[in-house]
Amino acid sequence: MNKKDTPSTSRDLEELQRKLSLLIESIQNNSKVVAFMKSPVGQYLDRHPFTALTLLVFVALSAVPVGFFLFLVVLTSLAAFVGVILLEGLVISVGGLSLLCVLCGLGFVSLVISTTIIASYVVVSSLINCTLSSSLAKQPEHIQPPSICT
Repeated sequence: MNKKDTPSTSRDLEELQRKLSLLIESIQNNSKVVAFMKSPVGQYLDRHPFTALTLLVFVALSAVPVGFFLFLVVLTSLAAFVGVILLEGLVISVGGLSLLCVLCGLGFVSLVISTTIIASYVVVSSLINCTLSSSLAKQPEHIQPPSICT
């Protein structure tokens, strides 16, 4: 890496960190977020971040199947107005069972994805800490390393 690129990269990282902290602060100061975090569910999820991440991944993954199911329900309801009541019950039952199977599978997938994200975070942060600690030990004491997080 070129030494000319380091101050520019450092400045860009500081700018990115400042923008992200402003975004996080604006989300945390939102009145709806504050009200949710004061609720028992919000306090529970605040104490259990893995559960919160798993729930977030599950909701994100299940949006399409639930939307498709609701679309199917609306279409079959329209067909019921025409006189196909028996078919509607059958299709909604089969669709409900299919949705149940898909949501169970997505629950498992979201659990696996959350576990992978947490494990990756732990491994990457450990590698970064080891790399930084070994590189700081090799530098002479009178040279201060550049500070990225200030």
